[in-house]
Amino acid sequence: MLRVVLNCWALFLGLALIMLGNGLQGSLLGLRASIEGFSIPVTGLVMSGYFIGMIIGSTTVPKIVQRVGHIRSFGALASLASTSVLIHLVLPDPWVWWLMRVITGLAFAGLYIVSESWLNDIAGNENRGQLMSIYMLTLYGGLAGGQFLLNLASPEGFQLFVLISVMVSIALIPILISVGFSPPYETTETVRLGQLFRVSPLGVFGMFAAGIATGSIFGFGAVFASTIGLSVQEISIFMASVIIGGMLLQYPIGWISDRIGRRKMIILICCIGGAISTMAALTLANDKHVYVAAALVGGVTLPMYSLCAAHTYDYLMPKQMVAASGGLVFVNGLGAALGSPITAFSIDQFGSQAFYQVIGLSFAVILLFALWRTTRREALASDDVGSFVPMAPSPISAALNPDVELAEIEAAAEEDKTAITESFEELVDELNPSDDG
Repeated sequence: MLRVVLNCWALFLGLALIMLGNGLQGSLLGLRASIEGFSIPVTGLVMSGYFIGMIIGSTTVPKIVQRVGHIRSFGALASLASTSVLIHLVLPDPWVWWLMRVITGLAFAGLYIVSESWLNDIAGNENRGQLMSIYMLTLYGGLAGGQFLLNLASPEGFQLFVLISVMVSIALIPILISVGFSPPYETTETVRLGQLFRVSPLGVFGMFAAGIATGSIFGFGAVFASTIGLSVQEISIFMASVIIGGMLLQYPIGWISDRIGRRKMIILICCIGGAISTMAALTLANDKHVYVAAALVGGVTLPMYSLCAAHTYDYLMPKQMVAASGGLVFVNGLGAALGSPITAFSIDQFGSQAFYQVIGLSFAVILLFALWRTTRREALASDDVGSFVPMAPSPISAALNPDVELAEIEAAAEEDKTAITESFEELVDELNPSDDG
């Protein structure tokens, strides 16, 4: 495992730099929008552009990678992300910012897809899960670390924008100077949303509602923190607390779901998440609780993406999982794109506590739908569910999927081959009953 990680150190280093920039950019733009005089609803719409770009990127970038390869695609997308950051600084107009957020989302979706498909080629069945865990730690660590970079300069200046652009640009260097080979990229067939919903209604609906919650956090978390009077330093700690909470509880939640079943775990997490969100809204003015509340809300919200994805995969054949992941990414992206404007409108109408109330409402609708589903179909037995895989709560490619075991697919193919051969031999015997016939 150590040798595998060392072989792709450049990719991990590049990803870490990119995620530092991405974490800083999301919080910085929320604060800078307020400074530029954008209203709260307008800021929410601007921030939603990122998730719209992620949806577009998840469908268009694979074709680009297939045409020009991983390295050149990575370089082009990183350059696009680096440039779009600076345009925010030059043209502080809501429509321009929204367009740049769309472009940024497209670029980052592409960077995720390139990275994951690259790692998927490097990994084997025996170490893919471990490599995925390291990948997720890199993503979360970068996002959390980027929050603290807010303290390096004032959001009113240009320095932080330049810093983001520099970090994204520098991320190219280790990859370009150390990687001499990039694997082929093969796209998979798409799965219609209607088919996916019929297979797992709770998984698809949960993905959408969880997207609203995560879109609220990543798209509007920094703005919310500003509205309750936190300083720039406190905002960075607040956002980092959310992400760290998600990191710490991601695996325990998945581990329990492997044993009690996904649906029961979704119902349990929704009950806990709704209660935590309600308490966080009620204790909003208590400074002692603000970071604890952020960590707890992040801890129950961010793992919902993986939990709903795993619930869906439990009802699929291994060969269907990668194709189905595209539909789940799309649904989650739609929810995330709605999360920011919904939260912005709610805060504008009902006050700052609406930030947590929107998240709590997301848990409530998932809970009601899950309880209704218990009356429509029995849950799978715990022995029939697959292993939980930590996944990022954002619309990225799920190409790196350890549930798709190559050995299982090859064994099934060998069984089919044997059965077909035997049937063919029997048919030949029937048509040719004797040696001299």
